[in-house]
Amino acid sequence: MFTMHLPPDRSRPVSRHWRVTGWLLAAVWLFFLNIPLLAALHQPEPWRRVVGAATLVAFGVFYVAVFQWARGRRQEHKPIPVGRARAAVALLLGLGLAGVPGTGGDWLTTLVFVAAAAVFLLPSREALVVVALAALTPPVTAALVPGWEAEGTVVFAVLLASFAMFGVTRLAQRNSELQAAQQEIGRLAVAEERARTARDLHDILGHSLTVVAVKTELAGRLLELDLARAATEIAEVERLARQALADVRRTVGGYREVSLAGELAGARSALAAAGIAADLPADVPALPAEREELFGWAVREGVTNVIRHSGARRCAISVQPDRVEVCDDGRGPSEGDGPAGHGLLGLRERARRLDATVTVGRSPDPPGFLLRVALPPVSARSEPVLRAPQSRTKEIQ
Repeated sequence: MFTMHLPPDRSRPVSRHWRVTGWLLAAVWLFFLNIPLLAALHQPEPWRRVVGAATLVAFGVFYVAVFQWARGRRQEHKPIPVGRARAAVALLLGLGLAGVPGTGGDWLTTLVFVAAAAVFLLPSREALVVVALAALTPPVTAALVPGWEAEGTVVFAVLLASFAMFGVTRLAQRNSELQAAQQEIGRLAVAEERARTARDLHDILGHSLTVVAVKTELAGRLLELDLARAATEIAEVERLARQALADVRRTVGGYREVSLAGELAGARSALAAAGIAADLPADVPALPAEREELFGWAVREGVTNVIRHSGARRCAISVQPDRVEVCDDGRGPSEGDGPAGHGLLGLRERARRLDATVTVGRSPDPPGFLLRVALPPVSARSEPVLRAPQSRTKEIQ
């Protein structure tokens, strides 16, 4: 009726240790069956000795088996079927009563195990009823059955064992919940890492491959016009490809860093290769590391979209302590024109970590496409200014 099923060792490296410990926890208490066992072995009639010893052995084996069965289900985070639990407690009680011809009044010792099993298996209210009946049975039977003595020690043992098993049950439940929480945390951590890697790879490769495609197209047009410049563009394509490969490796290893100054320099080169006039800031304010990285990702995503989708002739980037904006004079989706691409979704996820907002839509002045990442205002203190590596270029043909 009861299927013993323990989780395999490969699912929990320490399950072997706890499996052995569980058997010991269940079996060690069988020592207290020595009293009815001795009573059975001292019976004058052989059949009484056999009945008493056989029922006690069956009782002990079944008790340990039921304990391990229930413990295994708790470890697997499965509920204990109430019907089977009731049947197990009833069978334990029946085995105890079956030994009465051989054990006499000492069969009452088995009530300790019945009460403990009820606490471990049954719902709280039903377990409380079983414990109360087990505690009342010794004095009641002593008053009704001639020759049976009132066993006050049995009553005390029933209450003590029930209380101890209640603590064990609560501990097992908390451990099960803790293990489930740890597994969920591990699953979420893996999912988050996969999402981070996918997002970074998309952003890195999307930008790099866009610039590679633009520069390759430019080099192809220059082959018949200016071989020296075409060779320069091909060398730049090679450098970008190697840099993208290195970025992918750093991303997979979790060491990918983006700087605002580096992205502005890359934007200048990419926009020039695409034939888009660039209006870039000559200097940028000193920013906290997390904010500078976010602004760098915003510049990368904005410039990638300008080159890919806008058909623009001019692109302007502005950086302030609390925001960065990338706008152009081309076409672009408005905020309600459909779901954002993977790049904008990744940018929004990064912005959310700093409570920043990402705005995508049409720019009224000048008309065109606008990407803005804005953070809560910084304090009024003055911030030092870092000079950009190159001077401001208002227009690159």
